[in-house]
Amino acid sequence: MMDKKEISVKPDKQIKPGATIGILGGGQLGRMIALAGRAMGYRFVTLDPTEDAPCGQTADRQIVARYDDVTAALQLAEASDVISYEFENVDAQVAEVLETKSYVPQGSRLLRITQHRIREKTAIRELGIPVAPFCVVESKESLRQAVQELGLPAVMKTATGGYDGKGQWVLRSEAELDEAYETLAKAGTELIVEQFVPFVMELSVIAARNPAGELAVFPAAENVHIDNILHLSIVPARIPEAVRRKAEEIARKIAEKLDVVGLVAVEMFLGANGELYVNELAPRPHNSGHYTMDACVTSQFEQHVRAVCNLPLGSTELLSPVVMVNILGEHLEPVLERIERLPRTAKLHLYGKADSKPKRKMGHINVLASTVEAALSEIDRLEIWNKAEGQS
Repeated sequence: MMDKKEISVKPDKQIKPGATIGILGGGQLGRMIALAGRAMGYRFVTLDPTEDAPCGQTADRQIVARYDDVTAALQLAEASDVISYEFENVDAQVAEVLETKSYVPQGSRLLRITQHRIREKTAIRELGIPVAPFCVVESKESLRQAVQELGLPAVMKTATGGYDGKGQWVLRSEAELDEAYETLAKAGTELIVEQFVPFVMELSVIAARNPAGELAVFPAAENVHIDNILHLSIVPARIPEAVRRKAEEIARKIAEKLDVVGLVAVEMFLGANGELYVNELAPRPHNSGHYTMDACVTSQFEQHVRAVCNLPLGSTELLSPVVMVNILGEHLEPVLERIERLPRTAKLHLYGKADSKPKRKMGHINVLASTVEAALSEIDRLEIWNKAEGQS
């Protein structure tokens, strides 16, 4: 919710409508940022290696180049009044170069932290916010020592790269340690082992902050994953009020203490002991915030534009209970076949991707209803997603 204290925004730092926003990354998040920003009067240019990328379809111009292409990034800077990034695997060195050539209010510091799981968890822990106990492993022997210290099951992850469950291995027995280490070590990055936290629910809260220091948080989402890919986001989350307040306070603290500009999505586990543990951060709009497009006064994408342009932040008030359900490649054809059966309060969002592949995010549906239970029933009625998929 919006902080009650009004914070004056310095006019000389505002990027006002009519200006051009450059976006590093041309995926669906950039697409939805551009759609929201164009409604506000901004122009867009994006950089992405894939021709006719989702964001390229909605931007005024797309520069087709690799994310680590400094020359192309400087072209983006020349065409832009302000630059943002839409996913955290953008090359941090490019972001650092752009900081000297253009206005990049998100900066490279948070990018550097969130690109590396060890740095990320260390930074969160230093804020006094609980994370799962972890160890850095550099060899098979140090992996065995980590397992002895943390116990089994445990989760081994690559320190960099990986998303939607990639670059991870759930360790359940000592017999699989060598194979797990050899497999993940091929990534050529540091490895981290985390203690498995028994949890009853996965939650996320998205916080926004502008350069003037104004903060706002969106309502907590209850998330259900299948095969490590987000399936449902349920809002309002079915949690006690005290847990909701705590989750939102954690997101607010992270945004403030890490000097976030733009958005930060804070993914958390609600432990069986009632404690909240931060799992990951994403310094950008997030899949679990797509519900805001239709259910909040201000969407996460409009809020991102407001934040990086140093405009006053919009209201994060929830207008209706909502369930967001992802459309993966295997769901796209059934969704289109059943489009006439979609509830009248369902909002379909497709991303314009050329190739539909299994497990690839192709779009999402926001189902608004009087209760989240009613929305979940509408999703079941469509018979697109197997009911067994409702289990994480």
